[in-house]
Amino acid sequence: MIDLKTKTPEKECNDKNCPFHGSLSIRGRTLVGEVASEKMDKTVVVEREFAQKIPKYERYERRTSRIHAHNPPCINANVGDKVRIAECRRLSKLKSFVVIGKEEGY
Repeated sequence: MIDLKTKTPEKECNDKNCPFHGSLSIRGRTLVGEVASEKMDKTVVVEREFAQKIPKYERYERRTSRIHAHNPPCINANVGDKVRIAECRRLSKLKSFVVIGKEEGY
């Protein structure tokens, strides 16, 4: 069981890499972003926007990063959803995050 400020999903799943119904533990950072792609099996690409300071010009620029995250069947995030992802152990070459919930009113 995870003790973040997220609700346990109503749906049950038998995914071993689910933080709610499996044995995957989460640690480290939690981030919020928008699902940009869901074409892979049980994987979503989460895009997040942040401001990067340019010291020479004393201004900020917008940048985006794309993070691959595991999408458990009990959450099933789709393109356009605002989701919260949490860091976990490495699941594959690109995946080190897991979706822990959809954000309401983000």
